[in-house]
Amino acid sequence: MLELRPSCECCDKALPPDATDALICTFECTFCKDCVDGVLNGVCPNCGGNFSPRPIRPASLLAKYPASTTRIVKPQDC
Repeated sequence: MLELRPSCECCDKALPPDATDALICTFECTFCKDCVDGVLNGVCPNCGGNFSPRPIRPASLLAKYPASTTRIVKPQDC
């Protein structure tokens, strides 16, 4: 199950579970679209992979399967 991390690892922008601008790599590294396009040039700084839009978990399932609250921020890697 996806963690649905709460923020961009580069700029710390909030990315709530329903964010349409959240992108993830195969390891669930999470970034906002602005950082992926403008800073990272579409390449994950952690694994070298590409990004896909993060799925949106239906609100009806968030109570049973909540999003992560752990923020991972590594601006030095951006």
